[in-house]
Amino acid sequence: MIRAVFFDLDGTLYDRDSVMRNLVEEQFGVFRESLGGVSESQFVQRILELDAHGQGDKPLLYESVVLEWRLGRELAGHLVRYFREHYDRHCSLSDDASATLQTLRTCGRKLGVITNGGIKWQQQTLRSLGLASFFDTVLISDAEGLRKPDPRIFARALERCEVCPGEALFVGDHPEIDVAGAKAAGLVAVWKRVPYWEMAVENALTVDQLSEILPLCLNR
Repeated sequence: MIRAVFFDLDGTLYDRDSVMRNLVEEQFGVFRESLGGVSESQFVQRILELDAHGQGDKPLLYESVVLEWRLGRELAGHLVRYFREHYDRHCSLSDDASATLQTLRTCGRKLGVITNGGIKWQQQTLRSLGLASFFDTVLISDAEGLRKPDPRIFARALERCEVCPGEALFVGDHPEIDVAGAKAAGLVAVWKRVPYWEMAVENALTVDQLSEILPLCLNR
């Protein structure tokens, strides 16, 4: 029986790529006069490319494009500051994700988040999604001193929710960091399919939206 369900945050509980695109398009409008002859399509495409679906370092990302386009060096700092101050405003929880979480809670499952990232940043994201106090446990890599796919961070989540590995399901969008990591720790691992990464883990359970995990969680 599945007694606990854990989630990755970015790209799993909410559509990070859409948030990023909306924010970068907004950035272009705000900083248009400082970007010289760089077009909106150039700006958006290059930033998203360097962002690499959340894997890219933001200060280095903006420093790179400023140097690449020979713009004023101080512009990088302004772009990073704008990113940090306005990112949360674009975050939202889909109806599917919200309904799935509420169903799991109503059915008595323990719920948690296991995410890589900075403490303040990830806490702000959870607040913007209306989930700051929703979960039984939240493990953020910078607070834990461990990063996925290290099996120890999954083990800590299990311990805090007082469940065994086989009684827990983990959902994430990254094949190695999330799915392989959770599987190595003994959890039931589910890939939330994304078009930009390929699944290399054999026999991985796959869903296209979070509500598809409900039969896995409530019927076993």
